[in-house]
Amino acid sequence: MNKIKVWDPVVRLLHWGLAIAVLGNFINEGGDLIHRWEGYAALGIVCSRILWGFIGSKHARFSNWFPTPSRVFSYVRAQLRGEHPRYLGHNPAGAVMMLFLLLMVIALGTTGYMMGTDAYFGEEWLEELHEILAYTLLAGIGLHIAAAIFESWRHKENLPAAMIHGYKRPELASKSIEANT
Repeated sequence: MNKIKVWDPVVRLLHWGLAIAVLGNFINEGGDLIHRWEGYAALGIVCSRILWGFIGSKHARFSNWFPTPSRVFSYVRAQLRGEHPRYLGHNPAGAVMMLFLLLMVIALGTTGYMMGTDAYFGEEWLEELHEILAYTLLAGIGLHIAAAIFESWRHKENLPAAMIHGYKRPELASKSIEANT
């Protein structure tokens, strides 16, 4: 079977590394040393992904998939018309979700760090904000997973598997839209 490489090893490693770090922090939510270091790891992964968005491979670059208003509105209009364009990389809705998830991890890392400083140690409002952000991230992850399953079904393509091995089928790619066109 012919394949097209879409997700490079760095994208896949950062994606699954972030998933593990976030899951680890939800399992170990006590705020102890392990929780803090998992949070720092998640922040490091997000910073690496942002850097890779400028210097990485074609489908990793922000310029390829960044959800500009025109891209998002065109995608939404196509959906409303019953059209379901397939993108090799992130579709505009997926791009919005990706940015949302990255921003949530940054916000969680920032509030988590602040809780350990002298200026904010023991501040209840900050702990509550951190918890709200954590559950908002969890809801976003749930939506991300549901969308990946739904899009896999709709396009008859296993998107989670593509994020493991990096490849998509070329016969689908020939009908695809590049995000930067």
